Amino acid sequence: MDKSPPETTVRVVPLGLTLSSFLLVTYTLCIVFGLLAPETFHMHSAWAPLLPGFEWLTPRGVLFGAIGAYSYGWYIAILFVPLYRLFNR
Repeated sequence: MDKSPPETTVRVVPLGLTLSSFLLVTYTLCIVFGLLAPETFHMHSAWAPLLPGFEWLTPRGVLFGAIGAYSYGWYIAILFVPLYRLFNR
């Protein structure tokens, strides 16, 4: 009897939503930690080169950073799923 695990299909939409939400929550937590302990947490210097339009503690900059973080999740999902399917054959 074959005891191999069932084949699972990775889909773009659930993965995109999951990754985008994860990155958005992570981004938000970094902003909050930066506000709570500005001397200790300097994550804004890490986000700035990765997120176009991001500026520390300006409404426009935080919004652009959130949009960028969410977009990166979809970018990863759109690239990852076809590559996964290709190499899983």
